Amino acid sequence: MGQTLVNIRMDEDLKKSMESTCRELGLNMTTAFTIFARKVSREKRIPFDVSVDTFYGKHNMNALDESVEQLRNGKIVSFSIEELESMETMTPEEASAFVDKIKTRGLLV
Repeated sequence: MGQTLVNIRMDEDLKKSMESTCRELGLNMTTAFTIFARKVSREKRIPFDVSVDTFYGKHNMNALDESVEQLRNGKIVSFSIEELESMETMTPEEASAFVDKIKTRGLLV
């Protein structure tokens, strides 16, 4: 069976990373893409999950818009790294008291 040339454009860093991974597997990129093409042809599908990044879903985008609006209205709270780390070990009672403290300052609605 004759062969044909296929050109693929990709980010240079991605290409270098793929070449390195292929070398570790004892392959070159041509062999890797040929394996991929055969699997797609045989199974009639992409042989791995392809999905949309849910970060950009409606729920998250609404939450981001709300956060931006709060920021514009001056409704922000800032903490040091130490304060944030101390929150990780708070008991429910300590967390409740902490939230009440913030609410009395008008920083949390």
